[in-house]
Amino acid sequence: MEISNRIKNLPPYLFSEIDKMIAKARQKGVDVINFGIGDPDQPTPEAIVQTMQEVIKDPAVHRYPSYKGMYEFRKAAADWYKKHYKVSIDPENEVVALIGSKEGIAHLPFCILNSGDQALVPDPGYPVYNNGVLLAGGQPITFPLLEENNFLPDLDGFNPETARKAKLMYLNYPNNPTGAVADKEFFEKAAAFARKHDIIIAHDAAYSEIGLDDYQPHSFLEVKGAKDIGIEFNSLSKSFNMTGWRIGWAVGNKKLIEALGRFKTNIDSGIFSAIQYSGIKALDMGRAPVSRMNKIYTKRRDLLVNGLKNLGWTVSKNRGSFYIWLPVLEKKHSSQKFSKKLFEQTGVFFTPGSGYGKNGEGYLRIALTVNKKRIKEAIQRLKDRGFKY
Repeated sequence: MEISNRIKNLPPYLFSEIDKMIAKARQKGVDVINFGIGDPDQPTPEAIVQTMQEVIKDPAVHRYPSYKGMYEFRKAAADWYKKHYKVSIDPENEVVALIGSKEGIAHLPFCILNSGDQALVPDPGYPVYNNGVLLAGGQPITFPLLEENNFLPDLDGFNPETARKAKLMYLNYPNNPTGAVADKEFFEKAAAFARKHDIIIAHDAAYSEIGLDDYQPHSFLEVKGAKDIGIEFNSLSKSFNMTGWRIGWAVGNKKLIEALGRFKTNIDSGIFSAIQYSGIKALDMGRAPVSRMNKIYTKRRDLLVNGLKNLGWTVSKNRGSFYIWLPVLEKKHSSQKFSKKLFEQTGVFFTPGSGYGKNGEGYLRIALTVNKKRIKEAIQRLKDRGFKY
């Protein structure tokens, strides 16, 4: 029996491997403090849960859902963009509902790339960008996100030939894994770059509501003419603690939205209708629940950053997403070896940055999805085991 080359060439999914390692440690009785996967630890807001409980009783929602999403949900997403970003979205032609934004991010290359076509992928970056391109038969070309550029791509430094050949470019701000943010000026520059080189911009805005220190992230679609060359992915997973619900959407260029919707009709189904009604409730709630969560993440970040600084670690405060991008303490070790050493000696897990690309080497990603009591305990364990300068 032989599996396809596209699967053979696909690297193991980072978080799947992490889950296995942590599960084995727990089976051995290790009290794990896991700062790894970005899965919010707070519950979904009660009003959303109540909507689900009420709607699910209706037999009408037990049937096959619409592939592109019910109109009411698409209208709610469009209204949300108008309210929060002053961006006009046609709910009929410029929105498609997704089973989590990951689905659309991975499937978009199938709609754009032919075999061998090139796509520009950030390094470090969410692994699905690279893997989605590979699965579609495309060629991922990485571009660096470096600390000296505030983890933004150097658009002026691109090789003209590389830019000319590329058909697609992934961006992601607030950023996973670095926690970096982008202003509107950067998005304007990115849109100009895309128009000049005839590149489609795919902006992953999964953390669009996670802004700390009163920072409010921008939408790429705020830029004039962005819908001519772009598509933006968003999700309720991080903003409303709904990772397990699997609901997101894509908005933007209607040709790209139509292509993504057509792809969906051939390979999967729509979102369970009861979940879509719950999603409508979330989008109608405004930013109050998100503001509460951002205050929690800010307090956790400050506690963790101050604790690490007291141990002599070099660490900066993130303004977007709920990730801290931490330089490895012991430079003699790779990020993977240091992460493993720290985990084996303390039971505290920080994700090795190398899992996000070669430019992630030398860093660790810390998710602020651990409560303050456990953060204090993690800092104490690091201190007790000598992980300090």
